[in-house]
Amino acid sequence: MTGDDLRARRANSFGARASAYAEHRPDYPAEAIRWALEPLGEGPRQVLDLGAGTGKLTGGLLAQGHHVTSVEPNEAMLSELVRHHGAARALPGSAERIPVPDGTVDAVVVGQAFHWFDPARAMPEIARVLRPRGVLASMWNDYDDSAPWLAEFVRTAQSSVSAQDELAFDPMTGHELFDDEETRVFPHAHRRTAESLVAMVNTHSHALVVPEEERAAMNARMLAFLKSRPETAEGEFDLPLTTYVKRTRRVAH
Repeated sequence: MTGDDLRARRANSFGARASAYAEHRPDYPAEAIRWALEPLGEGPRQVLDLGAGTGKLTGGLLAQGHHVTSVEPNEAMLSELVRHHGAARALPGSAERIPVPDGTVDAVVVGQAFHWFDPARAMPEIARVLRPRGVLASMWNDYDDSAPWLAEFVRTAQSSVSAQDELAFDPMTGHELFDDEETRVFPHAHRRTAESLVAMVNTHSHALVVPEEERAAMNARMLAFLKSRPETAEGEFDLPLTTYVKRTRRVAH
């Protein structure tokens, strides 16, 4: 299997685990969402959540009073989004074919999804739907492995396809239709138990596409490690995360 084939398999792997994704994936810090939209000023805005998945970012946008259109290509993921976030306008679509008219949104936000886009097609399409000087912001969560136990856990949680590690980050590329790029990092945490942390890892694409035998061995390895550590052996704990946000603005002309 080529790298592109594996990437395609990973991109299409989430639907079968949509309910687990909704249950176990982390949300995004309110401060990160506010900073992403800060150039637009105060008040509710028309915001498009692109590659919205089950609505982890949609929920945070709604909580801050924005009018949200959520676009997601996977039917099962979109169904979960509607179930959890009925106030959003939910539409099937992709970053390369966004089902909204030209110049009708103030911001496009992307949570943990930009790495699945084709930037050559997605960036002009995003620019098309944005108003002049509108915001494009990509955000993604990653482990804060400055905690020694978590750095060791991350090594324990590797699968045979984890070497495609460029998928860990959202490479929102520069484009002539956008300027004023800025980046900010926010601390975050996700309340977990040993079992629910293993369940969270099982919603990651690298775990979804490996054979069942490998996944079972990986799960047993992760659980044994977590049960051996005082930080994670009993009850709930905070999983330390870092949320990265990259924002840029649609040029005025």
